[in-house]
Amino acid sequence: MSQMIATSGPTVRIVLLILLGFSLLSWAIILQKWAAFRRVRTQMRRFLRAFRKARALPEISAAADSFRPCPLVEVFESGYEEFTRQFTGGGPRNLEAVNRALKAESTEQVTLLERRLGWLATTAGACPFIGLFGTVWGIIDAFHALGTEGAATLRAVAPGIAEALITTAAGLAAAIPALIAYNAYVNQVKEMAARTDEFALEFLNQAESQATAHGARQETALRG
Repeated sequence: MSQMIATSGPTVRIVLLILLGFSLLSWAIILQKWAAFRRVRTQMRRFLRAFRKARALPEISAAADSFRPCPLVEVFESGYEEFTRQFTGGGPRNLEAVNRALKAESTEQVTLLERRLGWLATTAGACPFIGLFGTVWGIIDAFHALGTEGAATLRAVAPGIAEALITTAAGLAAAIPALIAYNAYVNQVKEMAARTDEFALEFLNQAESQATAHGARQETALRG
């Protein structure tokens, strides 16, 4: 294999270098995303357990930093900030504003989770065609050399075609891991997005309960 690459033409070598760049970058993204998603899943489970055990939102807010990195923490803080803005110093006013803050932050967090996944899709889609281009170019060179030498035998043309086919193999080697990783990570992002939406509903339920209790205490105080 190394001998064939060494004897290949400049165009084939350039194509192989391009495919190597695609492959190295895609593998860096694959490994980085694997580690990041693993941490996020662990922190999401820990944060959800703590949130469901807590008796009040301020209790979770005080401990939120210990659960980073976690999209749910960012969603919680965005919703909690709007909640305190709406209900500090008075009765319940606008839970819909809290809901909008939760949805906006959820969208932002899903966008961050999807970051750099587009490169994997590009690698999976483009590398086979880049490799095919190198193969076609190499075959053209091989047949051109065959016509120039005038020796129309399989022995004369086979080495050039074999060298050209290396780029197709390299393109597939770069594209297949990127495609598998992209599909796997997209599914994980969808799962995390669904959990984020479910958490937003849980937050709203707890916020509504606390707002209702706050209003009841105010009404009791006024009657007293």
